[in-house]
Amino acid sequence: MFSPNKTIISIDLKGMIASGSRAPLNMDNLNGLFSKVMKIKFDALSIVINSPGGSPVQSSLIAQKIREISDKKKVKCYCFVEDVAASGGYWLACAADELYADVNSIVGSIGVISGGFGFTDLIKKIGVERRIFTAGENKSFLDPFLKINKKDEEKLKKLQKLIHQNFIDWVSSRRKKKLSEKNKKVIFSGSFWLANEAKELGLIDGIASESSFFKSKFGEKTKIKKIKQ
Repeated sequence: MFSPNKTIISIDLKGMIASGSRAPLNMDNLNGLFSKVMKIKFDALSIVINSPGGSPVQSSLIAQKIREISDKKKVKCYCFVEDVAASGGYWLACAADELYADVNSIVGSIGVISGGFGFTDLIKKIGVERRIFTAGENKSFLDPFLKINKKDEEKLKKLQKLIHQNFIDWVSSRRKKKLSEKNKKVIFSGSFWLANEAKELGLIDGIASESSFFKSKFGEKTKIKKIKQ
């Protein structure tokens, strides 16, 4: 239990998770924020999440960094979901020791998806001849101008299955016995839920907003300091 006048450091993780300077959530763009946090003395770390997900690599790197900060500072990390913490957004949320959400928040989507388009009929219709030259039989993997073949499809599904298992392992290691044992197949199906049902499944710990939670738990004099990019 905290004594009065303790400080909570709060950071926002909002938007798509992807590489590149234009994406709000990736390690390159968050390095400055994390460096600021490491230089400050505080008593708990709060992450406010509003993200539909994105890159599994960036999700993993950011989550690992949050755990590193929490462990090095020897403070507990709390997560507060706003509109959504889905897919990679939920990956980030699981970096926290405790997870909370608004009653209308969407939580979950523990799965992997890949999308694309096929243009084989279109190029025939407009009279375009496809020409491609490769060294290496797999260099034209999932070429959108060629009909998908069984070998490419099987390769993609294998990759998705492996990444999905990494996601499952991460959630399981962070939520541990909090997850509903009888509903684990449903939990890891890629579906998503509103907060109350997510709580029943063990995906979150309760319904609360950041400010009300900390004031209720640690007292009215608790200070929440927002650190921005």
